[in-house]
Amino acid sequence: MNQLIHGKRLTEWLRMYPLLEKMISTEEVFWLNPNYTKFTNMVEKLPFDEGDMLEAEQRLKRFAPFIATVFPETKNLKGIIESPLIGIENMQEELAAMFKQSIQGKLLLKCDSHLPIAGSIKARGGIYEVLKHAEELALEHGLVSIEDDYSVFASDKFRTFFSQYSITVGSTGNLGLSIGIISAKLGFRVNVHMSADARQWKKELLRSNGVNVIEHNSDYSYAVEMGRKEAEKDPNNYFIDDENSPHLFMGYAVAAFRLKKQLEEKKIVVDKDHPLFVYLPCGVGGAPGGIAFGLKLLFQDDVHCFFAEPTHSPCMLLGMMTRLHDRVSVQDFGIDNKTEADGLAVGRPSKFVGKTMEKLVSGIYTINDHYLFILLKRMKDVEGISLEPSALAGVYGPAQLVAEGKPYMERHGLTMKNATHICWATGGSLVPKEEMEAYYQKAVNF
Repeated sequence: MNQLIHGKRLTEWLRMYPLLEKMISTEEVFWLNPNYTKFTNMVEKLPFDEGDMLEAEQRLKRFAPFIATVFPETKNLKGIIESPLIGIENMQEELAAMFKQSIQGKLLLKCDSHLPIAGSIKARGGIYEVLKHAEELALEHGLVSIEDDYSVFASDKFRTFFSQYSITVGSTGNLGLSIGIISAKLGFRVNVHMSADARQWKKELLRSNGVNVIEHNSDYSYAVEMGRKEAEKDPNNYFIDDENSPHLFMGYAVAAFRLKKQLEEKKIVVDKDHPLFVYLPCGVGGAPGGIAFGLKLLFQDDVHCFFAEPTHSPCMLLGMMTRLHDRVSVQDFGIDNKTEADGLAVGRPSKFVGKTMEKLVSGIYTINDHYLFILLKRMKDVEGISLEPSALAGVYGPAQLVAEGKPYMERHGLTMKNATHICWATGGSLVPKEEMEAYYQKAVNF
């Protein structure tokens, strides 16, 4: 590779960022963020505050009667879309045995893999942004006031009104599912541009919900760009921008309020002596970025967030490490962006998320597909929980932190003894049984 990459030869890049050599060879790496900053030194410069999160939470509460009406599976939670937080002691023992190291503290799984409606973490941001847009249209046209019972959004009158409008998004799969399902339920015309790595069952599920699926023989960034271009042609076509949307981001951030309550219910303390470590699978960055941002607002320096990426798609790591953000892609360095973790198969990171989180995220590690499948099988065997490959990236985190994170622990005076580790499971419950069985069988052969 003798050509210039962003004005520099490869040898110069490798001299500046030695970790790049392993990344280019698609070997696993563990990166500690040198720009990580104490929260009190950052808070004045942040683009959102707790009030913004609260506003998003209140909007979701207003829509709860509508959600409960049109999605019966949410009735027991009164229309609040939330996932369980569960202990996975057996998996903790498995990780310790697999990697021959003690993992101290409490290991929990945040089961966004089983979120109602969309069966993935994308149910948070995707559904929130669609509801925000629907509310704005309804308020603008005098169809509703914020004091009303929002179950009226389930009426034919509202469906007819929203049928004049379109919603468009580009996706590797899960975001498209969440946006397609909720938009169609409201009555919007929906267009989902899918990248080549999107699973066939996700396309079929969308079509069965009346969504227009446009397939592209290219990657995620191309699908997003095509969606953006299509939406620009029609003033009534609203584009949901997975790469740059503050509304998606705030929808994800609401998870922090919900998690804080769940931790309190479990009597789990989070403070300097009881640190919270959170491991978040990362594609373009919106979901992990929003959740980590919300957690930092609530827990400040007592929470430590790590992003997890496939070895073949380390786009957020590349963008943050070089501080080029969306100006650099993994393909610029000859990394192929091909991974079984379809939700994480992103070559170029979000500039918005990268810049917002560049001093808040503790670090980023990569995982090869081989371990994704092994962990998928172990999780099913010892906990009885089925997850899609992308969702296992977070489960690798505690083992990686123990193996590679000693400098971080020492620098911040942390101990694992009283720690809580949360692995964020991002998708799985909507995966067809035969697909999940195929994942499992693939792992058997490793």
